[in-house]
Amino acid sequence: MEFVADFHIHSRYSRATSESMNIGELARWAGLKGIALMGTGDFTHPMWLMELKKNLKQAAGGLYEHNGINFILTCEVFNNFYVGGKSKRIHNIVFAPDMETAERLNKRLGEYGDLVSDGRPILNLSAADLVKICLDVSGECLIVPAHAWTPHFSIFGSNSGFNSVEECFGSEAKNIFCLETGLSSDPAMNWRLSKLDKYALISNSDSHSPHRIGREANVFDCGMDYKEITGAMKSKDKKKFLYTVEFFPEEGKYHYDGHRNCNARLNPRDAIKNRNLCPVCGKRVTVGVMHRVEDLADRAGGLVPENAVPFKHMIPLYQIIADARGVGETSVAVEREYAVLVNKCGSEFNILLKMSEDELKSQLPEKIAEGVIRVRKGKVTILPGYDGEYGKIKIFDEDEVGEKQLTLF
Repeated sequence: MEFVADFHIHSRYSRATSESMNIGELARWAGLKGIALMGTGDFTHPMWLMELKKNLKQAAGGLYEHNGINFILTCEVFNNFYVGGKSKRIHNIVFAPDMETAERLNKRLGEYGDLVSDGRPILNLSAADLVKICLDVSGECLIVPAHAWTPHFSIFGSNSGFNSVEECFGSEAKNIFCLETGLSSDPAMNWRLSKLDKYALISNSDSHSPHRIGREANVFDCGMDYKEITGAMKSKDKKKFLYTVEFFPEEGKYHYDGHRNCNARLNPRDAIKNRNLCPVCGKRVTVGVMHRVEDLADRAGGLVPENAVPFKHMIPLYQIIADARGVGETSVAVEREYAVLVNKCGSEFNILLKMSEDELKSQLPEKIAEGVIRVRKGKVTILPGYDGEYGKIKIFDEDEVGEKQLTLF
């Protein structure tokens, strides 16, 4: 059974997260998107865990269900520790096989930080010790370094990260099987490091609001079963783990180097020439993902490892509609047209990934159909993101957009 999964999200108990991030809204939006399996996010938070118990029903295969959408227990934790006198701040995703395991794990992790203060708790615990604790509680837990390349709070981040999985996790590196690419990198960038060939590369939305779930995702063809799904990731079984759905990495908030306060966006080559200093104020820029990959890569771009899980670049449907209409993504017109198209065509992912070009042209307004086709072919223009600012992506030129070109409702 082929299905889409988004494992990494946050609940309304995390900072800077929408109050709408509750189980009902997550299930509703998952239905609109065409996502069959959602991560719960934030199971370490006591109040959120109570809501999960109240709203989710036990399903087959160690999963849970609400209104036809399956859920898998996940959380993200902030590991705050020191190595050789240097501060290391790493985010990791944890998968748990059942509520009982989550409760036992919370009891252990609560010894290292305040689980109530944030849905993504800060733990005074090394990444290696996190793995030991999780696997001691249950050998079926899975630990995945989150958004592996972002400058802040990631395993390879330029600000407090490491140069290898082994350097970060020590003797527990043998129990790391996957890496999350994050919005500012894609698998092709990760393939430039031969030492990452053995890891499955997963992609998730890290969403803080319901309409953004699925902006990155994973596609499987296997049983809706915790062990089978995690096993497919751990073994990089390409018959079961089919592909990931990715942002164009340039759109991510940390793809280029830069200094947001000075509106300085820098290609890594230019940043290196300027000794990683802002050309406006002279302070150090935030070294982005593209630069960091270049620092650690031992291959030129373009090589695809033999066992690599494929990927597809995608832009969310509401962005395509907004660009075609020449209006903002949050406009009422975009919201209404999104609802009409998804209701007509089954789901957002069906439109973006499954429908043929002929079907798109016959069932969607002309300009939106053209937008989906262009995105599939990578025919987009992007001003890269930097230092916490999303990149700006365009599908159509100014003279191509306009309301007159669409037929609504």
